[in-house]
Amino acid sequence: MNEAIFDPANQPVAQPTPIPLRELLPWVVFGGLLLLLALYFVGAEQGATSLVPGMYVHEFVHDGRHLLGFPCH
Repeated sequence: MNEAIFDPANQPVAQPTPIPLRELLPWVVFGGLLLLLALYFVGAEQGATSLVPGMYVHEFVHDGRHLLGFPCH
C-alpha cells in the first residue's frame, strides 16, 4: 500500500511579494486626485464655484452632501 497521503504540512506556502514604492506611487497619486475631485463635486459644486452650469451635479450628489455633513440649503 504505497498510496500518497495528503499532508497539509508538506504543501508549499505562498510568500507575499512586496510592491516597490516606485510602482505604487503613481496609483496613489491618481487615487488621491480622484478623491479630491469627488470631494469637490460633493462639497463645493454649487453657486460661485460651480464648474457645471445648472443644478444637475448638486442634485445628483445631494444625499451624499447631507450624509457627509456638507451644508447645501
